[in-house]
Amino acid sequence: MLLTAFVLIGLIVCLVSNRFVPSKVFLVATAVLYAFGEINQHTIFSNVTNRSVITLLLLLLSVIALERTVILTWASKQLSHNNYWVTLCRLAGVSALSSAFLNNTAVVATLMGTILKNQFHAPKKLLIPLSYFSILGGTLTLIGTATNLVVSGLLEESHLPSLSLFSFFPVGALLLISCGTMIFIMVNLLPKDKAHKFNSAGYFLDAEVMEGSKLINQTVLKNGLRSLDGLFLSEIIRDDVLISPVTPNEVIKQGDKLLFSGDVSEVKQLFSFDGLKLYVEDEFQLDKNVVEVLVSPESILIGRTLKEMEFRSRFDAAVVAISRQGKRLSGKLGELTIQSGDKLILAVGNDFKKRPNLSRNFFLLDDKQVKEPLSVFQNIIGIGGFLAAIVTATVSTLNLIDTLSLFLGCMLAFKVIDGTQLRRRFPFGLLIILVSALCIASAFTKSGLALWLAHGFQYYAGSLSPLWVLFGVIVLTIILTEVMTNTAAAAIMLPIGLGLAESFNVSYLPFAMAIAYGASASFISPFGYQTNLMVMNAGNYTMKDFVKVGWPITLVYILVSGLAIPYFFPF
Repeated sequence: MLLTAFVLIGLIVCLVSNRFVPSKVFLVATAVLYAFGEINQHTIFSNVTNRSVITLLLLLLSVIALERTVILTWASKQLSHNNYWVTLCRLAGVSALSSAFLNNTAVVATLMGTILKNQFHAPKKLLIPLSYFSILGGTLTLIGTATNLVVSGLLEESHLPSLSLFSFFPVGALLLISCGTMIFIMVNLLPKDKAHKFNSAGYFLDAEVMEGSKLINQTVLKNGLRSLDGLFLSEIIRDDVLISPVTPNEVIKQGDKLLFSGDVSEVKQLFSFDGLKLYVEDEFQLDKNVVEVLVSPESILIGRTLKEMEFRSRFDAAVVAISRQGKRLSGKLGELTIQSGDKLILAVGNDFKKRPNLSRNFFLLDDKQVKEPLSVFQNIIGIGGFLAAIVTATVSTLNLIDTLSLFLGCMLAFKVIDGTQLRRRFPFGLLIILVSALCIASAFTKSGLALWLAHGFQYYAGSLSPLWVLFGVIVLTIILTEVMTNTAAAAIMLPIGLGLAESFNVSYLPFAMAIAYGASASFISPFGYQTNLMVMNAGNYTMKDFVKVGWPITLVYILVSGLAIPYFFPF
């Protein structure tokens, strides 16, 4: 029990710190538990083949096929209207309905490009609502979010009945209506910045003073680095020491990293300086070919630097700037560790959009990613086939594993997608997190730690009714979701929830559903849910923007879910 407790605490600390790749943290935690005998090979293999894990993987692969059809592109084009409230209503409907059956990360990534390009309304008035409605849409069905499938998988692992496709719908619909109404009320607090348009001003250009340069041992003023048109020498990095602000009398040394801010389209001035090597070469035509992207959760860049990934040769692009949490990062761009959701400003070459690894690593904010168009027939079978798979799994004896497998087989047969695309987009990181979460939850339960915590909870709860304890479980799950990830919150809380149900001698189902809904409620922090992080960096929001809009929505979410769950899932 003690070892499991230490591993669990370490897992939470690492996830909360946001300094480590989540999949690696989960993998290390699982490896430690396995090494000390807290879990065995049978536990690992049974979790790899867990029906909920397989269902989620098949769903994500199916969405890759659906992304190639016109459905999401068509839906995104329906959003724009010169009336803000009409646009918001359309946004709510499209994002919530799509997220009920599709990966909400893909939905947000697709709709985000349209919002950023719209000519009528400030993106900051729409991007947070987009994320929130996609989260609420995910609560409508079993496949709406990975959290629901994790809870179902954990129930199955505990030898309890798993959840059906529409088990979540009654409470989810009430949450969508009530919290959706709050979103319409709270949008007035969102910033009213002007509509998004890429501005080449305000980003860093990274240059290095090479050996033999005529700039060496001369002051900034004498070298003419203070009289550039549209550019300003804002920082110097010398032997890992940051010099800022840079005075006119600062002497340039060999190996200095010079960081220029301002209008990057004026970059050609810097090519005239002897011995000054730019991180962005002239071949990238920085004054013309600038693209904004977000780093995907499945990107191979996460946790690594641009330099060690050989970014330029891999993607035919150079990074002009990195924005995180609404703020531009300074320093040596090539040595900054990339995180999921980072916004990169790229100067791209002619082959950039032809690279086959773009879709796995980036969401393109200019919404102009080149993809081979499908025929009318392929679009029909792609969209119709997916709908048929969902409907068949609902009304027949076939389950989602059966119908989605058939759907993927048809997509491969009719060349809507190919094996190479599936291999490149396969969510290995998510698979590691899911299987590891199930293994950790298993150790949490079998060690007796979960039941011990549940008994402690019951002891301190005193004479409180199960309803008040249910509210406490929802609140605690939401807190964990906000500070780490929704999957981890569900995996940690479900064994405790099952223990509480046993302690109070009531049905496990209300507590399981409370944890599923609680783990999906990330409205206050941008870090608990991937879509929040995406819109934060795309829209340059601050933490304050999420807090002031999200806390009333969270209160309504807690109240409605806490009252509705016992009604539809009695104790």
